[in-house]
Amino acid sequence: MTTTSGKGPAGPGAGSHAPRAAGQIDGAPEADAGSGVPGTETPGPGPAAGEGVTALHPANGAGAVGVTVADPAGSAPGPAERLAGGPVMLGQIRRTISVTLDGTEARVLEGSTILEALHREGTPQQADTPTLCWAPNMDPINACRVCVVEVEGARTLAPSCARTCEDGMQVRTDTDKVRHSRRMVLELLASSADMSEASGDVQRWMGEYGVDPERYGPPAPPTVDGERERRHAGHHSAPDGRTRATVEQPVKVDNDLYVRDYSRCIMCYKCVNACGTDAQFTFAIAAAGRGFDARIATEYDVELPDSACVYCGNCIGVCPTGALKSVSEYDKREAGNWHPEQETVTTTVCSFCGVGCNLELHVQQGEIVNVTSPSDHSVTHGHLCIKGRFGFQHVQNLPQG
Repeated sequence: MTTTSGKGPAGPGAGSHAPRAAGQIDGAPEADAGSGVPGTETPGPGPAAGEGVTALHPANGAGAVGVTVADPAGSAPGPAERLAGGPVMLGQIRRTISVTLDGTEARVLEGSTILEALHREGTPQQADTPTLCWAPNMDPINACRVCVVEVEGARTLAPSCARTCEDGMQVRTDTDKVRHSRRMVLELLASSADMSEASGDVQRWMGEYGVDPERYGPPAPPTVDGERERRHAGHHSAPDGRTRATVEQPVKVDNDLYVRDYSRCIMCYKCVNACGTDAQFTFAIAAAGRGFDARIATEYDVELPDSACVYCGNCIGVCPTGALKSVSEYDKREAGNWHPEQETVTTTVCSFCGVGCNLELHVQQGEIVNVTSPSDHSVTHGHLCIKGRFGFQHVQNLPQG
């Protein structure tokens, strides 16, 4: 297999033909050189950068293995490549396939989900597909079903966040069936959970789809503290027909960093995954109960300080409805001193260690109220530790005077 050729940088092994000492490779003695035993010879130094190469062969005469491609920058092969004599693999190669999005053909990478295709190749309206349980820095959860689309030939609507594109697939994103399904999902969620503190996108989608949870009647009285945890799993009493069932319950404040307001929880499972295999691998929280009584809980329903929680706050960072929030935000909201319309966001680098995490400082009225991280940051992928997310109070702990 041939490789491209080009000029490489000067330097040792990079276009240089300086002779090496006999019996040495990169200054190390060549112990097996000339042993005469087939297959034990150490390969030579390999081609210098910038030289055309027709094939790479191990010293024992075996053919080249796998795909061999020259470094596009023309840099010299490293010691490991020179010693191994084998090619450098560049990762999986994926072909493109054709999908039709609302009548317009697009080319996407094989293995992409429909939602990824809408984000990368769709119109702004298609890219604005509503999502609740999906996040760009997490694996698809496929729980809320608000991102459904119509796929030609399928009997049911498909969740675009998890359905993989297929060659020749016909996708429709704005049919009456799709809009009705999305409205019903948002409406039923809003009828049982308080969505008043959901993200701005969620609020906008509820308006665009005409969500009206009040048509299900007034909310039932809230449960007392601990009542939902004590219910028999799977049991749900018959509704009285006069009120709508809700998950309203007292707020859980059992630590100094964040609160759990489960009256706003829609069971999207994003916090569970962020605490688990998507980010922290702490597994401090999980789903408990069944049916309408399903809830997010700690192991054995212990208080958060007694659980495995390490207070990284990554569950806060992914919550779409405000069910999880910092104590500072909760206190300000309760005091009527929360002003998101005045909020500014400044990006900086965390100074607690040398990892280099990017921080987004959310500032209201000259005070840091929350800290997040960009989901596309190559170091954090949107996730932080306890110091990065909550260790900002010293910045504004100024002397009084």
